[in-house]
Amino acid sequence: MSGTDDLLVEPDRLAAELDSADPPTLLDVRWRLTGPPGRDDYTVGHLPGAVFVDLDTELCGPPGAAGRHPLPDPAALQAALRAAGVRTGHPVVVYDGGEGMAAARAWWTLRWVGHAQVRLLHGGYPAWTAAALPTSADVPEPEPGDVSVRPGALPVLDAGEAARLAAADGGVLIDVRAAPRYRGETEPIDPVAGHVPGAVNLPAPEYVTDGRFPAAEALRERFAAAGVSDGTAVGAYCGSGVTAAQAVLALHLAGRPDAALYVGSWSNWVADPDRPVATGS
Repeated sequence: MSGTDDLLVEPDRLAAELDSADPPTLLDVRWRLTGPPGRDDYTVGHLPGAVFVDLDTELCGPPGAAGRHPLPDPAALQAALRAAGVRTGHPVVVYDGGEGMAAARAWWTLRWVGHAQVRLLHGGYPAWTAAALPTSADVPEPEPGDVSVRPGALPVLDAGEAARLAAADGGVLIDVRAAPRYRGETEPIDPVAGHVPGAVNLPAPEYVTDGRFPAAEALRERFAAAGVSDGTAVGAYCGSGVTAAQAVLALHLAGRPDAALYVGSWSNWVADPDRPVATGS
C-alpha cells in the first residue's frame, strides 16, 4: 500500500527539503481548462527554483481523436522533462493552483513513465502562500536532467478496455464528472452528452475538497460506496483524463495502486460515433 508520504508533501516539510543540500526538483504545472495559460501565474510568482511545465503542450499530446489530453509522445516528453531538470532517481514535487488536478496528471505522467519518486504538494500554491513561505519571480535555468522515459509503469485503459471494465462482473469504471454531465443533462465541452454504459458516477468533490484529500480510511469508504472493494478491478475517466488522474491518485492513497486511467476519457469515447452512449442515472 502506498503511504501518504510517498504521494503527498505538506508545505512545511517541502520548505525544509528545499533548504537541504539536495532539494527535490520542483515543477509548476498550474493550468486552467479554459485559460488563461498557467505560465502567466508562474511569471507573477512561484516556489523558488520551480520550473514551469505546460500540461497542454508538454505533458500531453496534441488534441484529436485520442482525446483532448492524450498521452504524450515519449521522446517529446523526455525532452521536456530533461529541460526541466528531472534526473533519474531524483525526487520531484509537482504543484498547481490548488485544485490538484493538473498536478495529479503530472504526477501520474511521471509515474507512468517510470519515475517513482514524485509527490504532489498538498494544497498546491495556495497552501504554500497561506503558510507565508517565500515565493519568487526569478526564472531558474536548471541543469539539464537525464531522466529516461519508459512508458507503461502505470495501467492505462483504451476505449475497448474501458467498455469491458464497465461491463464486467467484479469491475468498476468510475466517471468522476459532475452528475449532470454523467446523466447527459448538459455537456459544456464535448459534442455528445452522457456516459460510458455501465460506468458509475462518483464526482470528484466526493473524494477531494479544494485539492486536499481526506484520510485513507475515508477514501476507502467513499470508493467502496461506488463498488470498489478489495479485488475489484477499477479504472477512472473524466472529460479528458485530467480530473480522472486525480481520482487515480486518490485510489493510490486508498491502497489501490493498480487503478487504471482511461486517458482519452469521454473526449476520446465520443470521437467514434459507433460507441454507445448511456444517459440518466
